[in-house]
Amino acid sequence: MDRRSFLRAGALGTAATALAAPAIAAGHGRTLTMVTSWPRGFAVLDDAATYFADAVTAMSDGSLSIEKKAPGELVGAFEVFDAVSSGQADLYHSADYYFLGQHPGYAFFTAVPFGATAQELTNWYYNDGGQELHDELGMIFGLKSFQAGNSGSQSGGWFREELNSAEDLQGLRFRMPGLGGQVLGRLGASVQNIPGGELYQALSSGALDGLEWVGPFADERAGFQEVAKVYYTAGFHEPGSGLACGMNLDVWESLTPAQQAIVDNAAKATTHWQLSNTLANNGGALARLQAQGVKTLQFSDDIWDAFGAASKEVLDENMGDELYAKIRNSFDASLAKSSDWLLKSDGEFVRQRNRVLAG
Repeated sequence: MDRRSFLRAGALGTAATALAAPAIAAGHGRTLTMVTSWPRGFAVLDDAATYFADAVTAMSDGSLSIEKKAPGELVGAFEVFDAVSSGQADLYHSADYYFLGQHPGYAFFTAVPFGATAQELTNWYYNDGGQELHDELGMIFGLKSFQAGNSGSQSGGWFREELNSAEDLQGLRFRMPGLGGQVLGRLGASVQNIPGGELYQALSSGALDGLEWVGPFADERAGFQEVAKVYYTAGFHEPGSGLACGMNLDVWESLTPAQQAIVDNAAKATTHWQLSNTLANNGGALARLQAQGVKTLQFSDDIWDAFGAASKEVLDENMGDELYAKIRNSFDASLAKSSDWLLKSDGEFVRQRNRVLAG
């Protein structure tokens, strides 16, 4: 599929060519339009988009800047991919698992069930071929892709009632995107993918029985503790959630080598900053949630087992797609290589630290 040629052949292609041209007036820098999936001020996610945009401006000394657009200001939260692919906008900041309809392989660049932690994801992305595969996938849609954030392990979610067994998932109206949502669907839940800005209303109105968002820091700012009091702190679906920037490929190729390096390194810096910022704030936020009467729980082993069996089915069902299989095999190989060392080093250290300090 030569999507770039297709776009050039029509009206959208004409617009894309015009938008891709350097918007530089005499004596002024270039401003790129970035559409995002995050409402303004959303903790963690919009924070990352803002950090990335500010970093590009600062590193380029203002010769390249980014105008950030929240959902609804140019396109909707889930329309950012197509807006950039078509040339309606220059780049997006989002979570690539929102775009499984474009290609299921995009799941691996955010998170997959029982997949990589934040550290393991960056191991794969920067050292074991993940970035090259992200680019290969993006080329189909006329995009240059980057990791640009990571929110770490995401919580199991907010519920109105406790789950006593896997049977309690039957008919549960729950918000979860990506392959994790497909897993819950196989277990009988009624899964919905609702933009972040609409979640509070959906939960408070009773349209949802539960939802997952990010983790204590972001969830507290969203106010979910006001309308639900059962919080499962460990989830199966996103052990290390990467965010992404996708830039229109014509726009990317029109940048100077120095500007390209700035965008690339601003994305890397965003990933490092967001992960540390989120993890530094989750503990305090969790304590405040508990002080407000939130009950923190863990899923039972039989629920974890149900998650695992359904996850394997979901991950396997797209293996007939050559590029999906290539991405998945690369991801799994990197995970197997890094996880053994992490278990024997960090894992053993944490076990011994907790044992010694408890004694």
